Amino acid sequence: MPSGSGGDLPARALDALAAQSDGGDSTQFASIDACEFTMGNDASDAVARDGEGPVRRVTVSAFAIAPSVVTNGEFTAFVRATRYVTDAERCGSSFVFYLQVPEAERKQARQIAAGLPWWLPLEHASWQRPEGPGSHIHTRLDHPVVHVSWHDAQAYCTWAGVRLPSEAEWECAARGGLDGRRFAWGDALMRDGVPRCNVWRGSFPHAPAEGWQPAPMPAMSNEPNGFGLYNVSGNVWEWCADWFSPAYHVATPLRDPLFASPTDRRSMRGGSYLCHDSYCNRYRLAARSSNTPTSASSNLGFRVAR
Repeated sequence: MPSGSGGDLPARALDALAAQSDGGDSTQFASIDACEFTMGNDASDAVARDGEGPVRRVTVSAFAIAPSVVTNGEFTAFVRATRYVTDAERCGSSFVFYLQVPEAERKQARQIAAGLPWWLPLEHASWQRPEGPGSHIHTRLDHPVVHVSWHDAQAYCTWAGVRLPSEAEWECAARGGLDGRRFAWGDALMRDGVPRCNVWRGSFPHAPAEGWQPAPMPAMSNEPNGFGLYNVSGNVWEWCADWFSPAYHVATPLRDPLFASPTDRRSMRGGSYLCHDSYCNRYRLAARSSNTPTSASSNLGFRVAR
């Protein structure tokens, strides 16, 4: 999916935003010991074309991973220090879910993504203006940064001295020590009639449940998993280090698997606030998805590891 957005905030505005935020707490990484776990999914809810299986036992070496995705505050500090311009900003537009856009502006969208009419390529939408002109991140510094491409995530990692997790590291950490379950807390999505993560509520894509907004929540909202990670299901998609292939589980080794052969797409994990069983149930821990490395949208962010 293409990406894009409009011009940068002035330097003084970035400085002011950075002053409001401590840049996040990326020093508080969760240390994960060498981990052997059951990876993948062969059950009836698996998306076969994504290559969720075959299920296998894999081992990953010890690593550390951030408890949350990178926030607006952290990304502001990066841009303030480097004056980096994202792929979306260079392109001049980025994809925004249509209910996040005022109705008058929806009619002005220059095109509709083929087969995905709820995505609007909105001019001047970017990480700084998540819903396009008139929106801003000033009061959302603790929210996930979105509208970041895989290349943007890599640039941040280079600056911060971190890296993107592999798919195997991501799934190991996301499970929180709970092997073979659909989610980090067990197999049931609901608790007291409400999803335990930020996924779509209501009828997708036109009728969200009353009182729920289709948008990211703060990066450290909801309950953490057994390793202290937040929002490993839903909220925003998370880029991983791997190239994407449906043959992942048959082409990568059982120890420290990583799909390193270039394809035209990069792997994403975790799902987002737009996931729903009726359309995309990829918020399960074993689920996989992908996008082109330059893509950006209002539900796509990243988490870092080292």
